[in-house]
Formats: sequence, C-alpha cells, structure tokens
Amino acid sequence: MKEITKKYTNGEVTIVWQPTVCIHSAICWRGENGLPEVFNPAEKPWIKPEGANTKRIIDQIKKCPSGALSYFMNEDKENNAEVTAESIVEIAPNGPLLVYGNITVKDSEGNTTQKNKVTAFCRCGASSNKPYCDGTHRKINFEG
Repeated sequence: MKEITKKYTNGEVTIVWQPTVCIHSAICWRGENGLPEVFNPAEKPWIKPEGANTKRIIDQIKKCPSGALSYFMNEDKENNAEVTAESIVEIAPNGPLLVYGNITVKDSEGNTTQKNKVTAFCRCGASSNKPYCDGTHRKINFEG
C-alpha cells in the first residue's frame, strides 16, 4: 500500500495525517471527548484545523492511539523529534498490538521502514495493510 501523508494547517499548527497508519479508533471525532469541529470523516476534507484553537487540536492529536495523527508547530518547521524511550508493547483489548518507541519493521520482501511514536500491528489477521492494523478487527468483531 502506498504511503500517503496529508497535512492541514491553521497557520500556527500543522496536522499531519497518515491514512495507512490509522486504525479508525474514532477517538479523534466521536464521543464526548472527540473534536468533531476539526475531525469529521463525513465531510471533505475531513480535517478542518480552523475548527478549534491550537491547544485543543494538539490535545486531541495526542490521544490518537495509532500515531496516524501527529502535528508540528509551523514556527518550528517539521518536528522530527523521535521517541527516545525504550520500546513498550501493549495489547489493545479486541484490537491491535501497539508498539511504542523507535522500531524498524521488515516486511515479507525484506524492505525496512523506520517507525517512531506508536505503531499498531494487526492481531486479528484480517487487515488489508499487514502487518499494520487497518481497523478491520471492528468489522469482524475480533475478540482477544
């Protein structure tokens, strides 16, 4: 699957979205803790950074469990800081395997990709973006 990165800015902060990393948790927009003024998948474009102030946007992005959403302050250009903590592995109930930290992922063809922050790996076996989670576990009612 082609790596796509989309960027949306309000002039102060730029929201970076990597669709192939997204596990469709809906934390960004759904429920009382969501921010639908900025993140609304029913609209195009689905990210509207003018919908909230920069602090609220940053706080919401930090809740993204997959790392598909990130940000950088425009005055700092791109924030390429990598996570320096040791790697931590967490099993999301009925969902992906979350790996926090700097890792190298090697695919079945021997290609390597550097990942940092959080990487969500498929546990249900049904993802169309293996080894990464694409949210299919919800559609198939995966339990584990």
